[in-house]
Amino acid sequence: MRIFLRTTVVAALAMLPFHAAHALVAGSYNIRYDNKGDVEKGNSWTQRAPIVAGLIRFHEFDLLGTQEVLHHQLNDLQALLPDYDHVGCGRNDGKEAGEYAAIFFRKDKFKLINSGSFWLSETPEKPSKGWDAEQTRICTWARLRKTEGGGEIFLFNTHFDHRGTQARLESAKLILSKIKTIARDQPVILTGDFNVDQTSESYKLLHDSGIVSDSFETATDRYALNGTANGFNPSSKTESRIDHVFYTRPLKPVRYGILTDTYRTPVPDSAETQNGNFPGEVKFRNFQTRLPSDHFPVLVEFE
Repeated sequence: MRIFLRTTVVAALAMLPFHAAHALVAGSYNIRYDNKGDVEKGNSWTQRAPIVAGLIRFHEFDLLGTQEVLHHQLNDLQALLPDYDHVGCGRNDGKEAGEYAAIFFRKDKFKLINSGSFWLSETPEKPSKGWDAEQTRICTWARLRKTEGGGEIFLFNTHFDHRGTQARLESAKLILSKIKTIARDQPVILTGDFNVDQTSESYKLLHDSGIVSDSFETATDRYALNGTANGFNPSSKTESRIDHVFYTRPLKPVRYGILTDTYRTPVPDSAETQNGNFPGEVKFRNFQTRLPSDHFPVLVEFE
Protein backbone atom coordinates (compact mmCIF):
# COMPACT_ATOMS: atom_id res chain seq x y z
CA MET A 1 0.00 0.00 0.00
CA ARG A 2 2.81 2.40 0.88
CA ILE A 3 4.52 1.72 -2.45
CA PHE A 4 1.26 2.30 -4.28
CA LEU A 5 0.62 5.59 -2.49
CA ARG A 6 4.14 6.86 -3.12
CA THR A 7 3.92 5.98 -6.82
CA THR A 8 0.59 7.74 -7.06
CA VAL A 9 1.95 10.91 -5.41
CA VAL A 10 4.99 11.02 -7.70
CA ALA A 11 2.79 10.58 -10.75
CA ALA A 12 0.48 13.33 -9.56
CA LEU A 13 3.41 15.71 -8.99
CA ALA A 14 4.66 15.05 -12.51
CA MET A 15 1.35 16.30 -13.89
CA LEU A 16 1.26 19.52 -11.87
CA PRO A 17 0.98 22.72 -13.93
CA PHE A 18 4.02 24.98 -14.12
CA HIS A 19 2.98 27.32 -11.31
CA ALA A 20 2.53 24.45 -8.86
CA ALA A 21 6.10 23.20 -9.20
CA HIS A 22 9.22 24.42 -7.40
CA ALA A 23 10.12 28.10 -7.09
CA LEU A 24 11.48 29.85 -10.16
CA VAL A 25 14.10 32.61 -10.01
CA ALA A 26 13.92 34.98 -12.97
CA GLY A 27 15.36 38.38 -13.66
CA SER A 28 16.50 41.15 -15.94
CA TYR A 29 20.02 42.52 -16.35
CA ASN A 30 21.38 45.21 -18.65
CA ILE A 31 25.07 44.24 -18.61
CA ARG A 32 26.30 47.40 -20.43
CA TYR A 33 27.81 47.05 -23.90
CA ASP A 34 31.59 46.92 -24.25
CA ASN A 35 32.94 50.34 -25.22
CA LYS A 36 36.18 52.29 -25.10
CA GLY A 37 34.84 55.04 -22.83
CA ASP A 38 34.20 52.56 -20.04
CA VAL A 39 37.72 51.17 -20.37
CA GLU A 40 39.17 54.64 -19.86
CA LYS A 41 37.11 55.07 -16.69
CA GLY A 42 38.15 51.73 -15.22
CA ASN A 43 34.94 49.84 -16.07
CA SER A 44 36.17 47.61 -18.88
CA TRP A 45 34.16 44.58 -19.94
CA THR A 46 37.22 42.36 -19.46
CA GLN A 47 37.23 43.37 -15.81
CA ARG A 48 33.47 43.20 -15.37
CA ALA A 49 32.70 39.94 -17.20
CA PRO A 50 33.69 37.52 -14.40
CA ILE A 51 31.88 39.73 -11.86
CA VAL A 52 28.67 39.73 -13.91
CA ALA A 53 28.84 35.96 -14.43
CA GLY A 54 29.62 35.35 -10.77
CA LEU A 55 26.62 37.44 -9.74
CA ILE A 56 24.35 35.42 -12.04
CA ARG A 57 25.65 32.12 -10.68
CA PHE A 58 25.58 33.14 -7.02
CA HIS A 59 22.02 34.47 -7.10
CA GLU A 60 20.97 31.27 -8.89
CA PHE A 61 18.91 32.73 -11.69
CA ASP A 62 16.95 30.07 -13.53
CA LEU A 63 15.88 32.45 -16.30
CA LEU A 64 17.54 35.76 -17.13
CA GLY A 65 16.78 38.36 -19.75
CA THR A 66 19.89 40.37 -20.63
CA GLN A 67 20.31 43.56 -22.64
CA GLU A 68 23.12 45.39 -24.48
CA VAL A 69 24.97 42.14 -25.10
CA LEU A 70 27.40 42.30 -28.04
CA HIS A 71 28.35 39.03 -29.72
CA HIS A 72 31.75 38.69 -28.05
CA GLN A 73 30.16 39.48 -24.68
CA LEU A 74 27.62 36.74 -25.30
CA ASN A 75 30.46 34.30 -25.97
CA ASP A 76 32.27 35.43 -22.83
CA LEU A 77 29.19 34.97 -20.65
CA GLN A 78 28.39 31.58 -22.14
CA ALA A 79 31.94 30.40 -21.40
CA LEU A 80 31.62 31.63 -17.81
CA LEU A 81 28.14 30.13 -17.37
CA PRO A 82 28.52 26.45 -18.35
CA ASP A 83 25.27 25.48 -16.60
CA TYR A 84 23.29 27.81 -18.86
CA ASP A 85 22.30 27.96 -22.49
CA HIS A 86 21.01 30.99 -24.38
CA VAL A 87 18.92 32.19 -27.30
CA GLY A 88 18.99 35.47 -29.16
CA CYS A 89 20.34 37.33 -32.17
CA GLY A 90 21.99 40.65 -32.98
CA ARG A 91 19.45 43.39 -33.51
CA ASN A 92 21.19 44.90 -36.56
CA ASP A 93 20.98 41.90 -38.88
CA GLY A 94 19.14 39.13 -37.00
CA LYS A 95 22.43 37.22 -36.78
CA GLU A 96 25.49 38.49 -34.89
CA ALA A 97 25.64 42.23 -35.55
CA GLY A 98 24.56 44.71 -32.89
CA GLU A 99 23.23 44.22 -29.41
CA TYR A 100 21.40 41.08 -28.35
CA ALA A 101 18.47 40.87 -25.96
CA ALA A 102 19.71 37.40 -25.07
CA ILE A 103 17.85 35.00 -22.80
CA PHE A 104 19.86 32.68 -20.54
CA PHE A 105 18.28 29.59 -18.97
CA ARG A 106 19.47 26.73 -16.78
CA LYS A 107 20.04 23.66 -18.94
CA ASP A 108 19.25 21.26 -16.12
CA LYS A 109 15.91 22.89 -15.39
CA PHE A 110 14.56 23.75 -18.83
CA LYS A 111 14.32 22.30 -22.30
CA LEU A 112 14.06 24.80 -25.14
CA ILE A 113 10.99 24.11 -27.27
CA ASN A 114 11.44 27.01 -29.68
CA SER A 115 12.39 30.66 -29.75
CA GLY A 116 12.37 33.73 -31.94
CA SER A 117 12.82 37.47 -32.17
CA PHE A 118 10.84 40.36 -33.55
CA TRP A 119 11.75 43.96 -34.07
CA LEU A 120 10.09 46.89 -32.33
CA SER A 121 8.92 48.59 -35.49
CA GLU A 122 6.17 48.70 -38.09
CA THR A 123 7.89 45.71 -39.76
CA PRO A 124 8.60 43.41 -36.80
CA GLU A 125 9.49 40.43 -38.96
CA LYS A 126 12.81 41.93 -40.12
CA PRO A 127 15.63 44.10 -38.73
CA SER A 128 14.23 47.61 -38.73
CA LYS A 129 13.98 50.85 -36.80
CA GLY A 130 10.50 51.83 -35.64
CA TRP A 131 8.57 55.08 -35.32
CA ASP A 132 10.71 57.84 -33.74
CA ALA A 133 13.35 55.46 -32.33
CA GLU A 134 17.00 56.42 -32.52
CA GLN A 135 18.21 52.80 -32.56
CA THR A 136 17.07 49.47 -33.96
CA ARG A 137 15.31 47.64 -31.12
CA ILE A 138 14.40 43.99 -30.65
CA CYS A 139 12.45 41.56 -28.47
CA THR A 140 13.58 37.94 -28.10
CA TRP A 141 11.34 35.19 -26.74
CA ALA A 142 11.82 31.59 -25.66
CA ARG A 143 9.33 28.79 -25.09
CA LEU A 144 10.68 26.52 -22.37
CA ARG A 145 9.52 23.29 -20.76
CA LYS A 146 10.50 22.54 -17.20
CA THR A 147 12.44 19.29 -16.95
CA GLU A 148 11.07 18.48 -13.49
CA GLY A 149 7.30 18.35 -13.21
CA GLY A 150 6.61 19.48 -16.75
CA GLY A 151 4.77 22.64 -17.63
CA GLU A 152 5.75 25.34 -20.09
CA ILE A 153 6.65 28.98 -19.72
CA PHE A 154 7.50 31.80 -22.11
CA LEU A 155 10.10 34.46 -21.47
CA PHE A 156 9.99 37.67 -23.52
CA ASN A 157 13.00 39.96 -23.18
CA THR A 158 13.41 43.41 -24.70
CA HIS A 159 15.19 46.77 -24.73
CA PHE A 160 13.12 49.85 -25.57
CA ASP A 161 14.54 52.89 -27.30
CA HIS A 162 16.10 55.54 -25.06
CA ARG A 163 14.88 58.52 -27.13
CA GLY A 164 11.68 57.75 -29.00
CA THR A 165 8.59 58.41 -26.88
CA GLN A 166 6.22 57.15 -29.56
CA ALA A 167 8.48 54.17 -30.20
CA ARG A 168 8.24 53.12 -26.56
CA LEU A 169 4.44 53.38 -26.60
CA GLU A 170 4.12 51.43 -29.83
CA SER A 171 6.69 48.88 -28.63
CA ALA A 172 4.60 48.22 -25.52
CA LYS A 173 1.50 47.69 -27.66
CA LEU A 174 3.37 45.39 -30.03
CA ILE A 175 4.78 43.22 -27.25
CA LEU A 176 1.37 42.82 -25.63
CA SER A 177 -0.02 41.74 -29.00
CA LYS A 178 2.84 39.29 -29.54
CA ILE A 179 2.38 37.80 -26.07
CA LYS A 180 -1.24 37.06 -26.90
CA THR A 181 -0.48 35.48 -30.29
CA ILE A 182 2.74 33.60 -29.40
CA ALA A 183 2.18 32.49 -25.81
CA ARG A 184 -1.61 32.47 -25.80
CA ASP A 185 -2.73 31.11 -22.42
CA GLN A 186 0.69 29.88 -21.24
CA PRO A 187 2.44 31.69 -18.35
CA VAL A 188 4.72 34.54 -19.44
CA ILE A 189 7.53 36.52 -17.86
CA LEU A 190 8.40 39.79 -19.61
CA THR A 191 11.80 41.25 -18.78
CA GLY A 192 13.72 44.19 -20.10
CA ASP A 193 15.32 47.57 -19.98
CA PHE A 194 12.24 49.58 -20.87
CA ASN A 195 14.04 52.94 -20.63
CA VAL A 196 11.04 54.34 -18.76
CA ASP A 197 10.26 54.40 -15.07
CA GLN A 198 7.07 53.65 -13.19
CA THR A 199 5.60 57.11 -13.89
CA SER A 200 5.75 56.97 -17.69
CA GLU A 201 2.94 56.49 -20.16
CA SER A 202 4.38 53.39 -21.82
CA TYR A 203 4.95 51.75 -18.42
CA LYS A 204 1.33 52.49 -17.51
CA LEU A 205 0.20 51.00 -20.82
CA LEU A 206 1.79 47.69 -19.80
CA HIS A 207 0.78 48.04 -16.14
CA ASP A 208 -2.88 48.71 -16.93
CA SER A 209 -3.14 46.24 -19.82
CA GLY A 210 -4.85 43.51 -17.81
CA ILE A 211 -2.39 41.11 -19.45
CA VAL A 212 0.83 41.57 -17.47
CA SER A 213 1.49 42.73 -13.91
CA ASP A 214 4.55 44.35 -12.33
CA SER A 215 6.28 41.99 -9.90
CA PHE A 216 7.59 44.97 -7.91
CA GLU A 217 4.05 45.81 -6.83
CA THR A 218 2.77 42.32 -6.11
CA ALA A 219 5.72 40.44 -4.58
CA THR A 220 5.14 39.32 -1.00
CA ASP A 221 8.66 40.30 0.05
CA ARG A 222 10.35 43.30 -1.60
CA TYR A 223 13.96 44.43 -1.15
CA ALA A 224 14.58 47.49 -3.33
CA LEU A 225 16.75 50.18 -1.75
CA ASN A 226 17.48 51.89 -5.07
CA GLY A 227 16.13 52.21 -8.57
CA THR A 228 17.71 50.17 -11.36
CA ALA A 229 20.03 52.69 -13.09
CA ASN A 230 23.33 53.70 -11.51
CA GLY A 231 25.61 55.17 -14.20
CA PHE A 232 28.55 53.23 -12.70
CA ASN A 233 28.33 55.50 -9.64
CA PRO A 234 27.99 53.43 -6.43
CA SER A 235 27.15 56.59 -4.46
CA SER A 236 24.14 57.54 -6.61
CA LYS A 237 20.51 56.87 -5.78
CA THR A 238 17.33 57.09 -7.81
CA GLU A 239 13.73 56.07 -7.27
CA SER A 240 13.29 55.36 -10.99
CA ARG A 241 12.91 51.74 -12.00
CA ILE A 242 13.60 51.49 -15.73
CA ASP A 243 14.29 47.74 -15.71
CA HIS A 244 11.15 45.72 -15.07
CA VAL A 245 9.95 42.15 -14.64
CA PHE A 246 6.32 41.73 -15.61
CA TYR A 247 4.40 38.45 -15.49
CA THR A 248 1.07 36.82 -16.23
CA ARG A 249 -1.09 34.59 -14.09
CA PRO A 250 -0.94 31.94 -12.71
CA LEU A 251 2.63 32.89 -11.76
CA LYS A 252 2.92 34.49 -8.33
CA PRO A 253 5.94 36.61 -7.29
CA VAL A 254 7.01 35.97 -3.72
CA ARG A 255 10.36 37.84 -3.62
CA TYR A 256 11.51 40.93 -5.52
CA GLY A 257 14.97 42.44 -5.25
CA ILE A 258 17.14 45.06 -6.91
CA LEU A 259 20.66 43.71 -6.48
CA THR A 260 23.14 46.46 -5.65
CA ASP A 261 26.23 44.21 -5.52
CA THR A 262 29.59 45.99 -5.79
CA TYR A 263 33.23 44.93 -6.16
CA ARG A 264 36.61 46.60 -5.52
CA THR A 265 39.68 47.52 -7.56
CA PRO A 266 43.03 48.56 -6.01
CA VAL A 267 43.97 52.20 -5.50
CA PRO A 268 47.64 52.62 -6.55
CA ASP A 269 50.16 53.25 -3.76
CA SER A 270 47.53 52.72 -1.07
CA ALA A 271 49.09 52.30 2.37
CA GLU A 272 48.18 49.36 4.59
CA THR A 273 46.21 50.33 7.72
CA GLN A 274 44.70 48.73 10.80
CA ASN A 275 41.60 49.39 12.86
CA GLY A 276 41.53 49.06 16.63
CA ASN A 277 38.09 47.47 16.49
CA PHE A 278 39.56 44.34 14.87
CA PRO A 279 42.36 41.87 15.67
CA GLY A 280 45.89 42.92 14.74
CA GLU A 281 46.15 40.51 11.82
CA VAL A 282 43.30 42.32 10.02
CA LYS A 283 44.85 44.74 7.51
CA PHE A 284 43.11 47.22 5.21
CA ARG A 285 44.00 49.04 2.02
CA ASN A 286 41.99 51.63 0.11
CA PHE A 287 40.16 50.16 -2.86
CA GLN A 288 37.75 51.82 -5.26
CA THR A 289 34.15 50.66 -5.11
CA ARG A 290 32.83 49.69 -8.53
CA LEU A 291 29.65 48.31 -10.06
CA PRO A 292 29.40 45.37 -12.49
CA SER A 293 27.17 47.38 -14.86
CA ASP A 294 25.53 50.79 -15.14
CA HIS A 295 22.25 49.04 -14.32
CA PHE A 296 21.39 46.96 -11.27
CA PRO A 297 19.90 43.53 -12.02
CA VAL A 298 16.37 42.71 -10.91
CA LEU A 299 15.64 39.34 -9.30
CA VAL A 300 12.16 37.89 -8.83
CA GLU A 301 11.29 34.55 -7.30
CA PHE A 302 8.00 33.08 -8.48
CA GLU A 303 5.95 30.20 -7.20
